[in-house]
Amino acid sequence: MPRVKRGNKRVERRKKILKLAKGYFLTKSKLYRSAKESVERGLNFAYTGRKLKKRDFRSLWIVRIGAAARLNGLNYSQFMHGLKVVGIELDRKILADLAVNQPEAFADLAGQVRNALQNEGQQQQAA
Repeated sequence: MPRVKRGNKRVERRKKILKLAKGYFLTKSKLYRSAKESVERGLNFAYTGRKLKKRDFRSLWIVRIGAAARLNGLNYSQFMHGLKVVGIELDRKILADLAVNQPEAFADLAGQVRNALQNEGQQQQAA
């Protein structure tokens, strides 16, 4: 059985890994094996980071909405429930942006929510 030396494929694969390892320290950017291990590890961290980023942003939005809601006399869960009652379908990203950049608009939303929650409470007591 003849020996296969791979030719261009081997060179291309090595170049790709070494290109990704550019800027790494010492042998991690020069030697294929070290570079491959470092690149693989780095890509794993990048993959995990992309997942964590979504979690972190959602948490940040919830904290910001909660803080703005408390300034308007509601807690986070009351505010979100009230939005559903009123029928306002804004996502957390937009609500957090409103809370930070346009507090007056957020206060208007909170007022609508407060009225809706009071009406809901009165209807439950009447029934």
